[in-house]
Amino acid sequence: MKRVCIYARVSTEKQSTDRQVEQLNQIAQNHNWEVVKTYIDVCSGAKTSRPNFDLMMKDAFAREFETVMCMELSRIGRNTKHLLETVEKLSDKKIDLYIHNQQIDTSSPTGKLFFTVASAFANFERDLIRERVISGLENAKKRGKILGRKTNLNEHNKKVILHLHKKGTGIKKLAKLFKASPNTIRTYLKKVA
Repeated sequence: MKRVCIYARVSTEKQSTDRQVEQLNQIAQNHNWEVVKTYIDVCSGAKTSRPNFDLMMKDAFAREFETVMCMELSRIGRNTKHLLETVEKLSDKKIDLYIHNQQIDTSSPTGKLFFTVASAFANFERDLIRERVISGLENAKKRGKILGRKTNLNEHNKKVILHLHKKGTGIKKLAKLFKASPNTIRTYLKKVA
């Protein structure tokens, strides 16, 4: 018997998840699936904090069930990006997704295609973001913008670092004293050596 969970969400306290839960329980019964847990959130889909959704994902990673049942995709994802990430995480853990209104069942060949397409879009979106970031950084460099954190190695600090290093103070200790990375200290000392 397939072990499933039900996830239901409404946006306000005035709404009820009863219809969603009842219908999904009936579907599970018709398929001879065992509902092991029901997760309910009452919050806007745009909110990042959905405690029972987070608990469901944690339980999914612990393999407490094999399928997540939900009435519609909009209940799962806050936005397209979040939906794609969620679908990808479930797919990675071999957890199927059953979305009633969109007739998605990832345990079927058509549903597996959905997982594949969703995963491809997630990768595509990550690649686009990466390209934009790289392009933006290159553009900033061309305009003469110095990237990265500002160093606190002013001329006075550089003289003190050189003096202390000559007296035997190690790079890690200098880094700690001057709140800089050991690599920054090492690079400076190589320049003046």
